Amino acid sequence: MARKKGFVSEINVTPFVDVMMVLLIIFMVTAPMMDSGLDVDLPQAKQVDNLPTDADHLVLTVREDGALFLDTYQVQLEELEARLSMLVKDKGRALFLQADKSVPYGIVVDVMGRIKAAGIERLGVIAMPATDSGKTAKK
Repeated sequence: MARKKGFVSEINVTPFVDVMMVLLIIFMVTAPMMDSGLDVDLPQAKQVDNLPTDADHLVLTVREDGALFLDTYQVQLEELEARLSMLVKDKGRALFLQADKSVPYGIVVDVMGRIKAAGIERLGVIAMPATDSGKTAKK
C-alpha cells in the first residue's frame, strides 16, 4: 500500500545561502572601486588637514583639461554659481576645492570668484601632504 506524501514543512536554505555568498563576494570586490573619486594630480602643501568624514560636504574638482566636477557630476562654468547656491549655500554644506597642479592660476581664480559670487564665504582647499622630494631649494 502506497503512502501519500505530505507537504515538507522544512525550508531548504542552501540555495539562499549560495545566492547571499555570491552577492557578498560581488559587494566586497566592487566596494573599494566606488570611492575612487576623480583623477587629479594635487599640489603639495607643508601642512594638510584631513578632509572631514561627514557626508555633508561637496568637493569641486578642476581637472587638468579645465573640466569642472561637483563631486562626480560634471558642471559647466556658466552654471556653477547657480548649482553652488542651490547645493551648498542653501543646504548649509561645506565646499572643498581641489584643482590639478597643472591648471592655470587664472582658471582657479575664476572658479574661486564664482564660488564667492554664489555666496559661499568658507572654502576649503584640498592638497597632498609635502614629501621630502617635494621640497624646493631656497635661492
